Amino acid sequence: MGMSLPERVRVVVAALMHASGESQARLAEALGVTQAQVSRRQSGAAAWSLADCEALAVHYGMDVLDLLAGPTRACEALPDARRAGRLRAPVKKGTR
Repeated sequence: MGMSLPERVRVVVAALMHASGESQARLAEALGVTQAQVSRRQSGAAAWSLADCEALAVHYGMDVLDLLAGPTRACEALPDARRAGRLRAPVKKGTR
């Protein structure tokens, strides 16, 4: 049996926070809630609402359906500009 929708949203939010290098405090600020509220939602003590999911999708620059599809799809939909530590082209030996 797969994850429930609340579990899926928690996993997606964790994956997006990791991929973007964003803290709970920063996410909370962007969503207009407290860090404690984000923490409770991420721990499962409170649920992410559908309105929260819409706000998360807007914040991360993706369609809400990508957010709800799971962590892999959400991270694939995350715009490059939102990714933490975007990879740079490798430096060729002897060209420094």
